[in-house]
Amino acid sequence: MEPSALVECESRPSLGHFCGVAGIRSPEPIDIPKILFYMLFSLQHRGQESCGIAWDEGGEWRSKRELGMVAPVLGKYLHEAHPSRLGIGHVRYSTAGGSSVQNAQPIVVDCNKGRIALAHNGNISNGGELRAALTAEGSIFQGTADSELILHAFSRSRKSDREGFLREALEPLEGAYSLAVMHEDALIAARDPSGFRPLYIGYSGRTTYVASETCALHALAPTDYREVEPGEVVVFDDEGERSFFIEPRRPSRRCVFELIYFARPDSEVFGRSVHAARVLLGEALAEQDAGSLDADLVIPVPDSGNISAIGYARKSGLPFDFGLARSHYAGRSFILPTKDQRELMARLKLHAVPEVVAGKRVVMIDDSLVRGTTSRIIVGLLREAGAKEVHLRLAAPELKWPCYYGIDIPDRDALISNRLDPEGIAREIGAESVRFLPVERLLGTLDEGKGFCSACFDGHHPFPLKAGTKENA
Repeated sequence: MEPSALVECESRPSLGHFCGVAGIRSPEPIDIPKILFYMLFSLQHRGQESCGIAWDEGGEWRSKRELGMVAPVLGKYLHEAHPSRLGIGHVRYSTAGGSSVQNAQPIVVDCNKGRIALAHNGNISNGGELRAALTAEGSIFQGTADSELILHAFSRSRKSDREGFLREALEPLEGAYSLAVMHEDALIAARDPSGFRPLYIGYSGRTTYVASETCALHALAPTDYREVEPGEVVVFDDEGERSFFIEPRRPSRRCVFELIYFARPDSEVFGRSVHAARVLLGEALAEQDAGSLDADLVIPVPDSGNISAIGYARKSGLPFDFGLARSHYAGRSFILPTKDQRELMARLKLHAVPEVVAGKRVVMIDDSLVRGTTSRIIVGLLREAGAKEVHLRLAAPELKWPCYYGIDIPDRDALISNRLDPEGIAREIGAESVRFLPVERLLGTLDEGKGFCSACFDGHHPFPLKAGTKENA
């Protein structure tokens, strides 16, 4: 998605994330579409709008990409044999770039560099500027996703060798990209020099896997895995594995929201356990409240608050329980056309458990607060179930700024923390109190804040905002 298309989506109550990628290369033919299904199914939390795969079968490149979730779109590949040595896959969460099949990935092209297929996780923050320049010179784009810019950069490079054109194409890009690429007979994994988004390589015998998170590798039982380093480009072909680094190297700017919310808790990202990080954030919240809050019970907002609530309960000594039950089959409320319908869907998704919360002073833990609409509904459900008090605690700072590196954050005017202070938020959602984890405490809890991007909280964007972005429009 290009930054000029980062506009508010009024129906979305929460954050959206941009995509997950997967790739496989094997020296012997294996059923790659089936294995990609398993990997993408494990990455479904990173994108639910569209999905796709591309693979080489007997020298012929094939692809399938459609709107929809992995199981209905790609499920047929569980029952068909497609022997292959090379393939990549993608799940996408579309934003204003458009929920259209033209923006689904992988994108497969023939160009002067040969056959290329690309799957991209991230956001090119200077994409609007690059697209305008390319369009002025006559380039034609099939969709609005900024991933196409990378393919144009490949084909327009003056270098003919693989390392040369990869280096020349990627160096001018600003922002976030974690890539899985097929080029002729090679699988390529690339990560931007700031390291915004995670990317991992897994090894099983002579077969190599690439995935956004380690959870996509677990089912494949790799014998070993490693993180693709920021700025690293890794090539796997018949000659083996080799890598080089994009210059200039930049300070690491890992997205802290991967650890707060986006990544699956059983994953490792940025070299650390997501589960362990969220426990630490919950403990930090409890330390803030020590001696200042009398409560009877800690409950999470499922599933986003589950792990941090465990940490809060452990540190505070309060009992932990599930005071909210979640239906996993209610659908996604952000696609419904009216506010009343979205609020009804939220009530269908979550239900308070009176036996747990009745008469209790409840500390409710969630990952973050965006608009506040869903939190108001949840507090109301707890009141109806007999909760005596509700204190909302967020394992993230106040969300106040847009992101240009791969998160769909609503317009600043829609973010509740830009309108109200915590006391005002508490009044609006009907809670006794609301408290956030300050930026300094968040970063200090996670490796003393070394190399994290927290621009959505503090407005300190790693790259200058370009003309055409929301803030300059």
